[in-house]
Amino acid sequence: MSRCGPISERCDVRRGSTTWPSASPTRSTSRPASRCRSPRASCSSRSWPGTRRSASIRRPGTELEFYLFENDQRTLRKNGFRDLEPTTIVPSDFMIHEANTYEPFFQKLRADLLASGIAVEAAQCEWGSGQWEMTFTYGDPLEMADRHALYKLAVRDAAVRAGMTATFMARPLNDQPGSSCHVHFSLTDAAGERLFWSDDADHNMSGVMRSALAGVLEHTPEFMAWYAPTINSYRRNNSQEVAGSGRTWGFDNRTTSVRVVGHKPQHLRFEFRIPGADTNPYLTLTALLASARNGVEQGLTPPEPVLGNAYERPRDPAMPGNLEVAANAFASSPFVNGLFAESDVDHHRVLMQHEWDTFLAAVSDWDLHRYFDRI
Repeated sequence: MSRCGPISERCDVRRGSTTWPSASPTRSTSRPASRCRSPRASCSSRSWPGTRRSASIRRPGTELEFYLFENDQRTLRKNGFRDLEPTTIVPSDFMIHEANTYEPFFQKLRADLLASGIAVEAAQCEWGSGQWEMTFTYGDPLEMADRHALYKLAVRDAAVRAGMTATFMARPLNDQPGSSCHVHFSLTDAAGERLFWSDDADHNMSGVMRSALAGVLEHTPEFMAWYAPTINSYRRNNSQEVAGSGRTWGFDNRTTSVRVVGHKPQHLRFEFRIPGADTNPYLTLTALLASARNGVEQGLTPPEPVLGNAYERPRDPAMPGNLEVAANAFASSPFVNGLFAESDVDHHRVLMQHEWDTFLAAVSDWDLHRYFDRI
């Protein structure tokens, strides 16, 4: 795929999957749909079971938050990322005045994105100091992942050109909320019929929707390595900052991991709230689609929806609490190993284990403040 990129008027951005001269895919390619052993995990697979027509069209959309700081990137790195100056200094969720202050920056960014074929649906201030969010119209899964990846590149480059710095860390600050990548998902058939909607069902949730939701929850623990792929991811997921809570779901409930929203056929969908802004969109959408499809294939039934605060429930023991546990859950999963080649699964396990080992060997500010003059 080729696009006129937002980085430069003379820059042509190309996205694709890498292969060896033999045409076999490499293990490191970032667009994994072609690497699946089973088409059930492919972003481009069109046929789903349990639907009235053989062709089904998935409609995911990502909502991506980030922090924007007044500091220039080079100075920040030289100073160890200290003395951060956030672009907003008070909680500014949906505040017009704070957003207007930086409208010249975002107006140029939106224009660059539109020139690259990425239409912005909404942009807003978020709750965290210096936190922002932009959302896009939903689309084909692989196209959505391409937009997501190009968007992150555009935001970072636009920030650098403006003398600022953007970060998509899941949780860059101790005293501020993390940044999410909420994934909205719905399913239609080739004729446009909304397969998640049922006129007669409770809350209008069809059996297909309930089973798809159940599949996502069922396989969340083994795919946490993709949904939360960094050490920092678990700073967000282990907090109580509406970043998902075990294998839970509810109706318009932001404390659960899956939130069902919409009251009309064209709006009914579920929002998967566990991935952070640091997630790889290709891997996250592949895992989400494979899990939802498996739920429909197996006719899975979700648990009862959570009413009230999901964080008041006991912690789900199946959910990994750090990257090493997540890597082991991923590599030992029969479901994962049934979808991907053994070499691919091991490739990801080795990468994650290396990240964890590197983290354990590093001396952090936390170590110094906790132990330096107390041990």
